[in-house]
Amino acid sequence: MSTLFTKIVNGEIPCHKIAEDDKYFAFLDISPLAMGHTLVIPKAEVNYIFDLEDEVLAGLNLFAKRVAKAIEKSIECKRIGVAVIGLEVPHTHIHLVPLNAIGDLNFSNPKLSPSQEELAEVAEQIRKNFE
Repeated sequence: MSTLFTKIVNGEIPCHKIAEDDKYFAFLDISPLAMGHTLVIPKAEVNYIFDLEDEVLAGLNLFAKRVAKAIEKSIECKRIGVAVIGLEVPHTHIHLVPLNAIGDLNFSNPKLSPSQEELAEVAEQIRKNFE
């Protein structure tokens, strides 16, 4: 059975896509810690990040770096935080979260509830800065 993220990659569930190549996919989190909070995944369905083949893990991190640089150019923040929790969805994913304070990367914090229009605007801004 496909994971939620595989269904997103396959277009079965809509998302606000940021970037994609043949192996990786990035899209906005719909319940973000901060505007611009993005998930980066390998297209291959692997539950645990450290079970990825070395080449895939390295490629995922390089792809995430490009996405993080685009977020940084699009969202006013001090840094882009990186988190790998891996318990929410059984598909490897990296959280990229714009940060202004150390506590901004606390997943116990209340999540934002942006409108679809707000998410679409943020996604468009980030896509424009993706290289």
